[in-house]
Amino acid sequence: MSIGCLDVHYTDPRAAVACVVLPSWQASQPAECVVTAVHGVMPYESGAFYRRELPCIEAVLKTLRLIPEILVIDGYVWLGKGKKCLGAHLYEARGMLGAVVGIAKTAFSGAEPAAEVLRGQSRRPLFVSAVGMELAEACAHVREMHGEFRIPWAMSEVDRLARTHKLPITKS
Repeated sequence: MSIGCLDVHYTDPRAAVACVVLPSWQASQPAECVVTAVHGVMPYESGAFYRRELPCIEAVLKTLRLIPEILVIDGYVWLGKGKKCLGAHLYEARGMLGAVVGIAKTAFSGAEPAAEVLRGQSRRPLFVSAVGMELAEACAHVREMHGEFRIPWAMSEVDRLARTHKLPITKS
């Protein structure tokens, strides 16, 4: 089983999207790291963030040697009352295969089902949601991810890779 941790950094109208693939939840070294530049990113649309982020994630997944069975995103799977967020849309785009786990750093009122997870010595929880996997199982996996701090190492690494990627200059 492999786990793909994903993050996107925007520099409109472009984005850098990174994926760190882990061979296990506890892994401290990636099996693969990929960063892809995406041009012509859709503008931000309130309430429909997935329309902007999903094409970026799909672009980086196409560059991987093997598609991970489980994808971990920085954000929520559900926003409550059955309203799909990025994770649920990603799960559907994958034909409802595997699982998607969302790790959010801030609480979103009404986001459910989601659970608080404390890691390391932090008193500030992460907010975990999932589809294709039981929520309790997703929480246990997030707790056991490598790293002694609140944010798992792989999520910090994928954020760093996306933010520091030098996007190619394009002429307008």
